[in-house]
Amino acid sequence: MICSKFTGDNAFELIRNIIAPALENIGDMWNCGEIALSQEYMASKMCEVIVEDILPSESSSRKNQPILGITTLGDEHMLGKRIVISFLKSCGFDVHDYGDMAPENVVRKIAEDNVQVILVSTLMLNFAHEVKKLRSILESNGSGTKIIVGGAPFMFDPDLWREVGAHAMANDATESLDVICKLMGGNTCVN
Repeated sequence: MICSKFTGDNAFELIRNIIAPALENIGDMWNCGEIALSQEYMASKMCEVIVEDILPSESSSRKNQPILGITTLGDEHMLGKRIVISFLKSCGFDVHDYGDMAPENVVRKIAEDNVQVILVSTLMLNFAHEVKKLRSILESNGSGTKIIVGGAPFMFDPDLWREVGAHAMANDATESLDVICKLMGGNTCVN
């Protein structure tokens, strides 16, 4: 495979200069209605496979990146979450997928995995409001984990993320990368 000659810093160069811009372009095309969501998803999955081939999870090149988790807090709609996971993995991040767990279970997993940023993707408004509970439990446990939200309810109400106590909101997978970097001080992006 052509990607087998890329490793370490060389691999991040490929990710930064080819894969990430391609995925951003694909995301823009989806936002403009030029491609279907399924096409965006498949492109992300293909890039994820390439990145896993050139930069395995245990790569020391990933050591300076924040540990990420993602959940839907009970919402069973998973496509948006899968796209975000694929995009972030294709950018070299390790992402713990917590599925559709309740806030209490997510907090337990965050502590076990030392997650620094938890992403929450929801389709239904009632699950978006579960972020309040997640934030409350995290704070009562003294956790400094940052919460980034996304999904339909947050797109319909651009102030909802503040109302539920999230640290930030991302409109799509591409924007989630920028938001993660900003929340973590800008020095954890793919170099």
